Amino acid sequence: QVQLVESGGGLVQTGGSLRLSCAASGRTFSTYSMAWFRQAPGKGREFVARVRRDGVATFYSDSAKGRFTISRDNAENTVYLGMNSLKPEDTATYYCAADSISRVNGYELGGVYQYWGQGTQVTVSA
Repeated sequence: QVQLVESGGGLVQTGGSLRLSCAASGRTFSTYSMAWFRQAPGKGREFVARVRRDGVATFYSDSAKGRFTISRDNAENTVYLGMNSLKPEDTATYYCAADSISRVNGYELGGVYQYWGQGTQVTVSA
């Protein structure tokens, strides 16, 4: 069982930056690949980024590539999402998720993740 708690969301102006954190409970954090998803009002859940168990391999959506950075600290049981050059279309609730399977395909699908946090709101004003 893994419990995930996101933090770091807030209101920021266009072009600004935020760093989201996701703290995980349990002693098995390093055995999970971790990801960030987001969901804007009236839209479906969207994959943002994923980091492998060892923190070396990362994967990004096209919208996140070049602006967002996912990282993890296995000693602190925490995964981060650094977001720069934020745009109004980045406004959403951001969720972290944990996947016990190491995979190279299908990681964009929310259904493959076993654990989810409650989300943190990010609002980017124009």
